[in-house]
Amino acid sequence: MSPIDPDRDLSRTDCAAVVLRLFEYVDNEACADDRVQIKAHLDECGACLREYERDLLLKALVRRACEPEAAPRALRLQIMSRITSVSWTGADRTGQQR
Repeated sequence: MSPIDPDRDLSRTDCAAVVLRLFEYVDNEACADDRVQIKAHLDECGACLREYERDLLLKALVRRACEPEAAPRALRLQIMSRITSVSWTGADRTGQQR
């Protein structure tokens, strides 16, 4: 994304310009100058600060939802025992049910 115009003071900028850049700010991808300007705007604008806090929460929820969770050991053992044992319940070559 293009850098924020350095001649514009984000504390007086339309909030839409800041909100469009929040994910870059949250992900630490904004350049240093933009970070300073966005932070200054967030310090003065409660509405944008709430958007920023929502973005932080969303990122934390996604991170938590994507964490791998291991199945309980007993369940893993039960599954492994079932897939390693073979049982045949079909008909034999003569068509007789076994």
